[in-house]
Amino acid sequence: MGRFKNAVSHHEAEVAELRADHELASEYLKAAMESLDNPEDRAAGLVALRTVAEAYGGLGAVATEAGISRESLYRALSPKGNPTLKTLLAVLKSVGMRLSVEPVRHVHV
Repeated sequence: MGRFKNAVSHHEAEVAELRADHELASEYLKAAMESLDNPEDRAAGLVALRTVAEAYGGLGAVATEAGISRESLYRALSPKGNPTLKTLLAVLKSVGMRLSVEPVRHVHV
């Protein structure tokens, strides 16, 4: 185990990469927001939002900035969470992002 003392976990590396690259964080969240629409994939989207929150100050700082309790934020961004629109918007704002809308491209047969 001693030879891995400088090893960084995948999660820690991901947080550092998102912190360093705001454009990457934006694209990462864009993909995550798409998964929130599917109940089977919702957990991945919430975990992604939580990871970005960790990258931009940590959950405690983001909760304070968003005006919600840290415990509520932990619950909302847990794999079984179900954040309100108000919470989602507040978290996105606190990490310097906003929600946007774009048309869905339907294939007509």
